[in-house]
Amino acid sequence: MIELKKMNYEVYPIIVPDQSSLKSINFYLIRTNQSLTLIDAGWNTDECFQALVDTLNLKGLTIKDITEIVITHHHIDHIGLVNRIVSIQPIPIYVHPLSIQRLKRDKDFLEMRIDFFTHLYENLGCGEAGRRQVDFLKASVEKNKHNAIQSSLTPIRGPFLKEFEVIDIPGHAPDQIALFDQTRKWFFSGDLLINHISSNALVEPDQNGKRMYTLVDHMNSLRKCQALPIDIVFSGHGVMIENPNELIQKRLDSVEEKARKLKTLIEQGIRTANDLAQTFYEKSYNNQFSLVMSEIIGHLDYLEVEGVVEKQLIKGVWHYSTKETEDLIT
Repeated sequence: MIELKKMNYEVYPIIVPDQSSLKSINFYLIRTNQSLTLIDAGWNTDECFQALVDTLNLKGLTIKDITEIVITHHHIDHIGLVNRIVSIQPIPIYVHPLSIQRLKRDKDFLEMRIDFFTHLYENLGCGEAGRRQVDFLKASVEKNKHNAIQSSLTPIRGPFLKEFEVIDIPGHAPDQIALFDQTRKWFFSGDLLINHISSNALVEPDQNGKRMYTLVDHMNSLRKCQALPIDIVFSGHGVMIENPNELIQKRLDSVEEKARKLKTLIEQGIRTANDLAQTFYEKSYNNQFSLVMSEIIGHLDYLEVEGVVEKQLIKGVWHYSTKETEDLIT
């Protein structure tokens, strides 16, 4: 087990191996003289729970010693043990304000989200694949209702535990936050930065059902991180990252590279997001549809924001073109 100690607090990483591309599920205990804070809560599995208990026991602690939980974002691999922990030890749960409807699985919000994706996939020209994904989302509302967080949730803002600044880092999720200790230069980043894979900027609606430019948000969050004096990033998956600026630049450069490839495909006459997804990702289009479409639309958003492409709604489907192809058409 890795243990990190600086001055008046200690960090106990809980690293649970995972067979997926994530490699591991990471969550963290922070121990001060007054508190024992859990940052994120892994999957809702016996393996994750036992890893938490074992880490506590090694330090002479139990679940009942945890004083609060901080959630970096609402994804299921970061909140899994919350209900189980709180059933043993009722404690505050601190979250971004945008997390609350998602973590409570608010019915009106989930219905709005389904309506959002119904229209999004129609406008992207996804056809039957989009309809299948919407059907999956509809079934998930009932299937996953037991995952709703049962306890009250407290919005987190400003300094936390005196040592930490709470920083909004949207993109991977609209409600993602980081905890930054400027004195020790430690950064608890959720899924903003992962050493071995790029973090997906998942397309999502805002609270009013409007689509956010999540990849652009993600890039801005990476740049925000890059501007901070960080020595160690405590990532949600994989290894902890020392001196992260080079990796951040690599991630930003990879967006530029993929965007250039999509621009070339558009210039070759592939104009809809769905056709670009099928061409660019081929087999992954079918077995990772929602991730693939998030990647494509995110990079198209980036090209649009940069003024490289523009779009036109033709028979209910967005068609993309570059300035060069528009000149040829006209």
